[in-house]
Order: sequence, then structure tokens, then C-alpha cells
Amino acid sequence: MNAYSRIALIILATTLAGCSRSPEPTRSATAPGTQSASSHATAASTHDAIAWRKDDVDGAFASAKAERKPLFLYWGAVWCPPCNQVKATLFNRQDFIDRSSHFIPVYIDGDSPGAQKLGERFKVSGYPTMILFAPDGREIVRLPGEADPEQYMSVLAMGMNGARPVKETLAAALGGSGNVSADDWRMLAYYSWVTDEQQLLPDKDVAPTLKRLAKACPAEQKDTASRLYLKALAAAATAKDAKTAADPDAVARLSAVLADPKLIRENFDTLTEYADRIAGFVTEPNSPERKRLALAWSGALDRLVADSTLSEVDRLSALDAKVALARLDTRDAVLPPALEKTVRDEVARADKETTDPYARQAVIDAAADTLVQAGLLDDAEALLKAELKRSHSPYYFMVDLAEVAKKRGDTAAAIDWYAQSYAAAKGPATRVQWGARYVNALTELAPQDAAGIERAAGSVIGELEPVPETFYDRNLRGLERMGKKLSDWGRAPEHKTALERIRVQMDAVCAKLPAGDPARGKCKEALRPPSASA
Repeated sequence: MNAYSRIALIILATTLAGCSRSPEPTRSATAPGTQSASSHATAASTHDAIAWRKDDVDGAFASAKAERKPLFLYWGAVWCPPCNQVKATLFNRQDFIDRSSHFIPVYIDGDSPGAQKLGERFKVSGYPTMILFAPDGREIVRLPGEADPEQYMSVLAMGMNGARPVKETLAAALGGSGNVSADDWRMLAYYSWVTDEQQLLPDKDVAPTLKRLAKACPAEQKDTASRLYLKALAAAATAKDAKTAADPDAVARLSAVLADPKLIRENFDTLTEYADRIAGFVTEPNSPERKRLALAWSGALDRLVADSTLSEVDRLSALDAKVALARLDTRDAVLPPALEKTVRDEVARADKETTDPYARQAVIDAAADTLVQAGLLDDAEALLKAELKRSHSPYYFMVDLAEVAKKRGDTAAAIDWYAQSYAAAKGPATRVQWGARYVNALTELAPQDAAGIERAAGSVIGELEPVPETFYDRNLRGLERMGKKLSDWGRAPEHKTALERIRVQMDAVCAKLPAGDPARGKCKEALRPPSASA
């Protein structure tokens, strides 16, 4: 799960599914993505050096308009590994800190009062999402937290230097008006499509539109066209209706990228996050074409694993992609001993060399994920347990430990880790998410424990603050997932009475909301999905 890529959205789907772009910026003294000793020592202080506005978002927009400054909105959470990665590789850069004096920086923590309603207002749901607004409040661009920091700063500079909103740029590019500059094309290529939330396009239109843009991009901007094409393939390969089909043209274009060190480095985010998905999408299973493509891709990933200018998270993500490619046609295949040794060695190195607390939250998550994907469950468990005392948000890693136990088939240990993670979680929105996950795990792993499920669900409901702001965005989706799990569980005759008591408790919370507020209806429906018989 690389820092963005494990954004949100995509990123944290397994363990969180639930948990962004004046003059050109000065180059940082530290190479892109590198976590030097000095950056380790100063990460927390430099992040604090940014004058974040946290409490009065409307006031911040008013200030932006009055001062004629852009507004930079960062939506994140303390526990979120990609958010911590952004803090460790972007927000601690002196050029970002310097540039922050030229915009109004706003930080919305997902656990702050009213944050979930603000999330719905700004159409953000995945942590982290970063948006640049014009002084008049128009959205300019969603910034790519998964991209190289240097590229990120370039897109941020373009946005601040008067670039038109990406929505207008997209219309011009698709319209073929010719009024699209090289910077405009680059903004489209580096736009954070994974946090777009259908602001520019419906999900179903993203892949064909990106492919169309790649074709329309001027010939002299072939690198930008290549990035657009890779993004198109990633979107197509991860679409709900994606079906494997041999695509010789796609294989040829991918092979050209994989043979170009510059393009490999520039597109490391897509090449690491979607390696197995894309390779499996454009080639037939066990075909010679798939084997050749996987071999070339694996060689490109070796370059990224060895690239010290990348962050530790990105290098581990490249290694994770190598593991996925090695198992492209046989998911449970035994890894070659050399690859298994590389996984252990790279994880040990990243663990030893990463001391900054922000970076560690992301690095240990990526390292544990790589170990799990490699089938090294004992190693992953040992790494995660060792981090519990060191992490500022250990409850996040307790969920990972629960997943490891679940893979082993150790139901009791998995339930215990889910319970511990909920007990240790901090922040109202986080506790809703972690509590709902615990309830969901109980319905799956211990459906016979009706009393335990009722107690856990009652605990989550009892913590809900009966104000409209509670029932939005991630909170609402978490409660809706819990409601569906409980409804499925409650179909058993012996569980119906317990389910009804849980719903009555929820109804009592909903009744405290203002009668005319839409949140009241959302609250009442959360544990009563349409398919459920009330």
C-alpha cells in the first residue's frame, strides 16, 4: 500500500474500508522522497511550522478571498499511514513550508467536530485528500499525494500560478479547441483521479476518457501522454466489470515504458500500485506474452526497490508489486527463495533506517503488508507487535494483527485484536469506524455470540453524539456497513430479537436529532438497509 496509492481509497480498502496539487519551487536539499537523518529529526517541527487553519473553515475561505490567496485543503487523520507519509515526505519539505505562506493552509482532521459533514461538503472521503482552491472558492485541482514530491510541487506551483480549474482544462482538452498548454496537459496527467469522487467524471467514464486524453496529447509531450495512458489502463483494470483480454497494443506500450528508466521513475506510483492488475488485464493467463511482460515489469520494479531517492514506502511498494507479479497466475505459489530473502532484507533495512514517527506509521504498514503478501505471517506479526509500543496510533496496527490472525485461521486471536483495536482507538470518527469493524468481525467470525455482538453494537451506538454532524461521510458509511452485516446476521431466527433491540437503541439516538434535518433519516436508515425486513 503506497502512500497514496493506498489512499484512500484503494489504499486502505482491505483494512480500513473502508482509510491530495509565484515562482517555481526551490528544490529541496533532500532528494525526492529520501528520509535523511535531518528530516527525521525535524519532521514534526517542520509540519508544525505550517500555519494550518483547523477550526473555522468558512473563515479560512473568507480570508483567502480577502487576501486574494489560493486555499490549500488537507483532509486527513492522525492514524492514517498515507497521511503520515505525506507529512514525512511533503509537509516537512522547506519549499512546501515556504510556499505555504502564499496560500491559506486548512487542515481538517477526520475526528474534529463537524469534520464528517465537511467531508461530504467538499466531496472527500479517502484520507488523505488534498485540494487547491482559487481565492474565489472554485476548485482548481486535487493534488496527487501518491506522486513524487518534486512532481507534486510542480503541480502545486502550476495551480498557484493562475491555472484554470481542471474541470475547464478537461473540457478544453476533450473539445479539441487547441487552447491547452503543456502545463494543462501535465495537470491532467497528475490530477488525483483516485480522490476525484466523481467531481470531473462518473467512475465508468474515467478509463475511456483518460485513454482519449492520452491519444489527444501532443506528440512532443510523449512522457505526459504515457502517464495518461498508464492511468487509463489502471482505471480500466480496476473497474467493476474489468475482464481479461489480450491487448497487444497495450503490451507494446507498456513494454516501451518498462524499458525507459526515466518513465519508470516518473510513473513509479502506477507501476507499483497496479502491476498485477494491469498485467493480468491485458494478457491471457499463463500466456508467453504475460510471462514476458511480467519479467520486464519485475526488472523495472528492481530498479525502484534499489532507488534510494524514493521513500521507503515507495520502495517497499515496488517489492510488494514484485511479489504480486510472481503470483499472478498462481495466488498461493511458493515464492523463489531469492525473492523471499529480498523481502525480509528490505523490510529489516526499512525498519532500522526509519526513525521519524510520521514515516514509521507508513513504513511499518507497507512493510507488514509486503510480508503478508509474501506469506511471511510470523515475520509480519513480530514486526507489528514490536511497533505497538512505538506508534502514536497503535490501534491501527492492531487491526493488521487481527488480519494476520484471521489469515492463520486463529479466530480467537483475530477477535481479540479487533476488540483491542476498538478499545484503544481515539477520536469520535475513528471510534465509530473501529467499533463498526469490531462488530462486523464478530458477525463473521463468531455469529453464535449473540450477547457479545449485541454488547459491541450497543457500545458503538452509545458513543454516537446525537447531533446531525455525526451522520455524514465515513461515519455514515461505517454505520451502514455495520447495519448490513447485522441485518444479514439477524436473519437467523435466534438472532432476530437481539437485532431488534440493537435497532431500538439506534432509533433512540436518531430521535434526538432535529425532526426536519436530513441526518435524522440517514441515522434511522443506517441499521435498517433497504433489503432488510424491519
